[in-house]
Amino acid sequence: MVILIINGPNLNLLGKREQEIYGSENFESYLENLRKQFPDHRLDYFQSNVEGELINKLHEAGFSADGIILNAGAYTHTSIALADAVAAITSPVIEVHISNIFAREEYRHVSYVGRHCKGSISGFGLRGYELALSSFL
Repeated sequence: MVILIINGPNLNLLGKREQEIYGSENFESYLENLRKQFPDHRLDYFQSNVEGELINKLHEAGFSADGIILNAGAYTHTSIALADAVAAITSPVIEVHISNIFAREEYRHVSYVGRHCKGSISGFGLRGYELALSSFL
């Protein structure tokens, strides 16, 4: 099974930025542990701060991946183009947010991409990626 994890803007700074919200672990070390936990599955990873690159990656993998885990970061709340890309592909997508977006600023309560996803996971820290991955198995 091939699962693609896509992280959006500012998630390259995990472990450095706002640790009280996002924790102190960087994503690369978390991903290494996730791969050890699920050795029978191929976990591909892509991160970009650029909206168009995220859309291109969804188009590239969205007809062949067995599943996509998407943390669109702030684009979740602003990007209709990213929502359209999720709607256009056939691979199932799980939306993940490290923080509980519903316990934060009101503008974060809206997810444009979520309506096109198989499901959404919010507020479980990095463990949300593991929960999303488990939902594909």
